[in-house]
Amino acid sequence: MSTKARYIMIGGFLGAGKTTTVGRLARHLSDQGLRVGLITNDQAGGLVDTKLLRGQGYATEEIAGGCFCCRFNTLVDAARKLANEAKPDVFIAEPVGSCTDLVATVTYPLRRMYGDAFTVAPLSVLVDPIRARRVFGLDQGGTFSAKVAYIFKKQLEEADIIVISKSDLIEDAQREELRAVLEKEFPLAKIVTASPRQETGLDELFARLMTDEQARRNPMAVDYEVYADGEALLGWLNATVTLKADDEFDANAFLKQLALIVQAQLQRDGAEIAHFKMTFSPDDGIAGELASINLVRSDYVAELGMELDEPTTGGQLIVNLRAEADPASLMAAVKDGLAEATLNFFGLKATLDHEEHFRPGKPTPTHRDGEVVMETKGGCQPGSGCC
Repeated sequence: MSTKARYIMIGGFLGAGKTTTVGRLARHLSDQGLRVGLITNDQAGGLVDTKLLRGQGYATEEIAGGCFCCRFNTLVDAARKLANEAKPDVFIAEPVGSCTDLVATVTYPLRRMYGDAFTVAPLSVLVDPIRARRVFGLDQGGTFSAKVAYIFKKQLEEADIIVISKSDLIEDAQREELRAVLEKEFPLAKIVTASPRQETGLDELFARLMTDEQARRNPMAVDYEVYADGEALLGWLNATVTLKADDEFDANAFLKQLALIVQAQLQRDGAEIAHFKMTFSPDDGIAGELASINLVRSDYVAELGMELDEPTTGGQLIVNLRAEADPASLMAAVKDGLAEATLNFFGLKATLDHEEHFRPGKPTPTHRDGEVVMETKGGCQPGSGCC
């Protein structure tokens, strides 16, 4: 292993399976005796991904308030903190699922400015095959408007490796048809298929991430006005909720009911869900014990990822919801969902402790291909003109 730490960034649109893949890669490297540090990223604090990864025992730093591109200095600070505390051999960074232009604004500056400390892996970008088939017109179904799809496609354009994630969800013929489209649209990328959930097809990806170098080519052209408009069409909601019951209740069943109620209301509102995920941490459980649920499209079925073995009397619920919709409608759907779902569990009360709902502001990178921009003091804030 080189004395330099390895920097790996795993991107992809909201709901593509990044957190599952990051967790699988972290475990794979840990099993080889390597120390791993993780960096998660979101437009606001209170991230389900951070909770899930820390729950798996990994040293994890969370960067909130903007994309890595707008928080480059904070990204470096997070890496230094991990280096001092956990001394990782490998850093794995998971950027916000609505951001693009990561090569020119993050990995090129990182290599140029801190090349003595890091070797930079190829940028891998995960793609949900069902979402991708709709975006590229291969299937009918709910999808995004053109400016949101612009971000989706730009993420793939800058990838060194495109991973058809969740490959078990489609038939072989559909997968090959999608592969052909991706190879034609993005000829510079290596296309691989994998199912992080079923842990298939990951060996090739992990090997490339640990041995290959990031391709050296000119940064792609990005229309930042279209990019900003696309991000501004997305509603963002992060919330923390305290659940407390007079008697024990089934938290797994509660998550499923809440997800179903919120999903139905957003469907009636005509919203397209990009990613809806929740975790519940019981007050009376073992440290690190979690229940989690995940929904990646409006017409999909919410899936429990982690489940509690025993009923509970209460704990903390974290809600992350992203959709092409008015943020206020997301908040209304969650509040209504909490009110309705708690009625089905005797003596259960939900207290909203914290919430943020907004549209992301215009991306303003700290660096882009040698150009330096002042980073907002104290970090980028949603709607402040930063990402």
